[in-house]
Amino acid sequence: MKIITVCGSMKFIQEMMKISEKIELQGNVVLMPIYNPSRPNKESFTKEEILMLDKMHRERIKLSDAILVVNVNGYIGDSTKSEIEFAKSLNKEIIYYTDIINNTDSN
Repeated sequence: MKIITVCGSMKFIQEMMKISEKIELQGNVVLMPIYNPSRPNKESFTKEEILMLDKMHRERIKLSDAILVVNVNGYIGDSTKSEIEFAKSLNKEIIYYTDIINNTDSN
């Protein structure tokens, strides 16, 4: 069992939810960023709220054994790149969504 924090653009929330279910059913604990459909993007939050959400996401990464980067079609935005670098600085395992999907497709 691993504790895995999901990282990626919230435009991929559907993919995040599907892959989270899959890896939880494999016996892992999944930590996800908050998602509120009525506030689907960062522009709907104040600057202070964004700073707090970013801080809390980094705390999730600290608690984790690994992060799962949801990089649909290879897309990784600036925030996610920063989270990857933070996770690497803590020697966390980095798992990429595209690797999981490609391995599933070839089986």
